[in-house]
Amino acid sequence: STDLTSTVGYDSIIQHLNDGRKSCKEFEDFLKERAIIEEKYGKELINLSKKKPCGQTELNTLKRSLDVFKQQIDNVGQGHIQLAQTLREEAKKMEDFREKQKLHRKKIELIMEAIHKNRNLQYKKTMEALLHLPSLSRYWQLFLKLAQTKSALEDTDRSYQQSVTTLEKIREEWQNEHIKACEFFETQECERINYFRNALWLHVNQLSLGCVQNDEKYEEIRKSLEMCSIEKDVDFFVNLRKTGSLAPAPVVYENYYNAQRNVTPVRSPAPVPISRRGPLPTPTSAPGEPDYATVDGYSLV
Repeated sequence: STDLTSTVGYDSIIQHLNDGRKSCKEFEDFLKERAIIEEKYGKELINLSKKKPCGQTELNTLKRSLDVFKQQIDNVGQGHIQLAQTLREEAKKMEDFREKQKLHRKKIELIMEAIHKNRNLQYKKTMEALLHLPSLSRYWQLFLKLAQTKSALEDTDRSYQQSVTTLEKIREEWQNEHIKACEFFETQECERINYFRNALWLHVNQLSLGCVQNDEKYEEIRKSLEMCSIEKDVDFFVNLRKTGSLAPAPVVYENYYNAQRNVTPVRSPAPVPISRRGPLPTPTSAPGEPDYATVDGYSLV
């Protein structure tokens, strides 16, 4: 501004820097809130995997797959809790950066406040000295009337000149300090934007990494399911619970009231061992349902 005592430009810069600090605080609070959500979600997943039954009566390979499933869900929950801690650490870093910038900027602001005060004070003195100078016509009137008036006017003029000289020195000092302050504030703003951008980039990378790690855990479940054999599980159950390989003998009728009741009854031939079942059907999907995942025809649902 052409107004020597104006601080409009300086105030605008300070306001912008304060707005930037506010943005950092908002992102810091966002990370803290996200950490609370991640921790709560992780704990809920762990509680779910430990307390909620899920196929606990299953046997053999399907049971192993379900055990892997619950363990990996527990691992996913642990991953979310770990992510929550990471987010809190990132929020603390943002807070430290924000407070560090505030502390450094405060030193510059104190210098500028002092120089503004000194400048305004000297400007006021100079204006007051100027007001004490009489008009030209009044000067000549006093000069003609009183000889000593000349000396008084000269003293007043010298005082005014000294005030102007002092004010000019202060103006130059203020301008130099103002330029230095602006350069410092610009450097700080560049650092803030760079730090903020990198912090946001890092946050997104952490979320992506969490997704990749979760997918690796889910892949363990898929691998376990690929090892799940319908034939083996059915055979395992049959062998575990079998009661024999022969069916009960046929029931025959004997007439105890007939005179010939002691005649040896005709019986059927010896029982034949039960034959094994045919091949098990391949699981199919109803219309509109996702394909059943098999080892050979695997598809990610």
